[in-house]
Amino acid sequence: MKVAEIREDRSSLLASVQQHASRWFDALEKRPVWAMASGDELRRMLGGALPEKGEAPEKIIEALASAGTKGTVASAGPRYFGFVTGGSYPVALAADWLVSAWDQNGAIYVLSPLVSVVEQITGAWLREIAGLPATMSFGFVTGGYMANFTSLAAARHHVLQNAGWDVEANGLFGAPPVDVIVSEESHYTVPMALRLLGLGANRVRRIPTDNQGRMRADALAAALRGGKGPCIVCAQAGNVNTGAFDPLEELAELTKERGAWLHVDGAFGLWAAASPKHAALIRGIEKVDSVASDAHKWINVPYDCGIMFCAHETSHRSAMALAAAYIVTTEGERDPRDFVPELSRRGRAIPAYAAVRAFGRQGFAELIERNCRQARRFAEALRDAGYEVLNDVVLNQVLVSFGTSEQTQRTIAAIQEDATCWCGGTVWKGRTAMRISVSNWSTTDEDVEQSIEAMIRAAGKHVQ
Repeated sequence: MKVAEIREDRSSLLASVQQHASRWFDALEKRPVWAMASGDELRRMLGGALPEKGEAPEKIIEALASAGTKGTVASAGPRYFGFVTGGSYPVALAADWLVSAWDQNGAIYVLSPLVSVVEQITGAWLREIAGLPATMSFGFVTGGYMANFTSLAAARHHVLQNAGWDVEANGLFGAPPVDVIVSEESHYTVPMALRLLGLGANRVRRIPTDNQGRMRADALAAALRGGKGPCIVCAQAGNVNTGAFDPLEELAELTKERGAWLHVDGAFGLWAAASPKHAALIRGIEKVDSVASDAHKWINVPYDCGIMFCAHETSHRSAMALAAAYIVTTEGERDPRDFVPELSRRGRAIPAYAAVRAFGRQGFAELIERNCRQARRFAEALRDAGYEVLNDVVLNQVLVSFGTSEQTQRTIAAIQEDATCWCGGTVWKGRTAMRISVSNWSTTDEDVEQSIEAMIRAAGKHVQ
């Protein structure tokens, strides 16, 4: 097809996509939550031999839309509770379409003034919502994993520089050893980030937690006592199983005394700060050195939007800044590439900008409080039905046991097969449990009641 013809067909092609997307969303609230096609079925629908000649764009979109109707999981819908997964708020989705249409590289101001400025505005707004100091730098990355990685890269630079070592120039060969201390409940992305940074996933010291998964401050104090040299401590705001928060204020004081860097993985729990009813959970967050979060969770934006904050901008920039003769900087303007480990990057802050502007401070508070109230309703109803809730429901996470490990596993499988809602399994303190995570903007109280009925119905068939 000639360029002129492609340009001519562009509007009708995009209109077709809009129609397919609207039909998908219209069905989202009522369709089964799990995918309705197997992997083999999807391969038959979309696979085959490599085309020798290009196919018509309309045919390609039709094939994808048809497969998407059956092969997608309704994780953006109101009854998906399997992981801590938000759903794209409509205005954030619409903004994301603009991001794709504009096709901007958001690395440098000169490549896209719009992306640079929007990222600057959005980072400042999110920083304020999280109750963080206005002096904190920030970077928008792909998700929570890279937010942890970027934060810990800044930490590695900072503690080694204080020890007289330039890790960016000299690497880790011959560097002073870095003492890394983590919670035994750290999310697996933390050791993965440490592994990529050459700090090791298994050489870390793990601090025991209490029965809710909170790091024990007394155990951290003992681990820090008498220590010397570079040290990084990794804490948590929002345990992925229980929703519990490490005692950040106390941990911050302990790490300050030791001269250590305190990093907090706040993938979803950071946003408890938005709610006056839950902000006490995250008291002390303003005293930490770095924080990582994932905006596709409670900020409810499309995937590919994590954010990290850092209290030491110079160390942050030193760990991330790229240099090349052809890169043009603009005096007085922010180049996003100075704060992230990427050069080619989409304008991922733009959907977050749209969501923050649409919700406002009050809207975010209401969303957090509604989802937390819904989580408590799940716990109350399942407990009243005779099943055991294993955690104190302080946020949006609920752990439920339906009896023995086998009974719980069978119940989870039955709930997933029923597809009214979707929850996943986990193991908590040696016990098999079903995990309910409530973080979607579109989840109504009716969705919760409908899901409770499905859970109790499934459990009644498998718990004897």
